[in-house]
Amino acid sequence: MTMKKLILVFSILIATSVATFAQKFAYVDTEYILGQIPEYKSAQAELDKISIQWQKEIEAKYAEIDKMYKAYQAEQILLTDDMKKKREADIIAKEKDAKDLQKLRFGVDGELFKKRQELVKPIQDKVYNAVKAVAEKGAYSIIFDKASDLTMLYSSSKLDKSDAVLTQLGYKGGAGSKTGTGGTNKK
Repeated sequence: MTMKKLILVFSILIATSVATFAQKFAYVDTEYILGQIPEYKSAQAELDKISIQWQKEIEAKYAEIDKMYKAYQAEQILLTDDMKKKREADIIAKEKDAKDLQKLRFGVDGELFKKRQELVKPIQDKVYNAVKAVAEKGAYSIIFDKASDLTMLYSSSKLDKSDAVLTQLGYKGGAGSKTGTGGTNKK
């Protein structure tokens, strides 16, 4: 290789490495952000209320099954084989109904999941769009979420853009404003 080509290749390598190191990083704390949004708090309260109501409904069914089983055990000696089979079948059917209701309410794609999608997902989408807008405005290559499973052993408060996301959403940083916090953040 000629000297000019070598200098050109070396210059390209330096420019590429400088561009790589020039990337900007930041993080947000979505737990903090969502905690500052009244609509999110309201949605969570509604989900908690529904969850408690459905849990009580399911517990009542299991209490009824327990009562049926205890009555069956107490009367078992007096029952004919046909009566025993009928009572056992009734208990098993009630248990199946209770389990089906539990799965319907709290299962992977159950009613609680669907309600959470209905109430919380639009808010989370707004937060995501605000994070994206803050990233584009600040020319950040990557924004991490401190609230996720990502472990941040140290984070400078200068990199925390949570309040910027809240501002983008039209909210002011609350009483728990993060401005001025930082140092080591262990999660």
